[in-house]
Amino acid sequence: MFGDVGDPQRPDLAIEVIWTSGGIDKREIYRALGVREVWFWRQGQLTAYALRPSGYEEIAGSEVLPGIDLVELASFLDHAPASKAVREYRTALQARG
Repeated sequence: MFGDVGDPQRPDLAIEVIWTSGGIDKREIYRALGVREVWFWRQGQLTAYALRPSGYEEIAGSEVLPGIDLVELASFLDHAPASKAVREYRTALQARG
């Protein structure tokens, strides 16, 4: 949970990795669960959506984690192994202050 804890049973953020197209509308599932923000990672890009009264709306940057640069984060997601990617991302974050 992030920020003010509302319902401890409801996540604030979901991250969905998309490998194929079509199928179930995952945003509708997350909307029914009340997830405040959903990030979809597809083809090397992260796209963020925030829950609004009318459904999910694409947003330029995270509202749940406003300090996260999604473009920068996405650039590390394909690095292998994952432990190396985490170290490299941490180093990049520390370098910018």
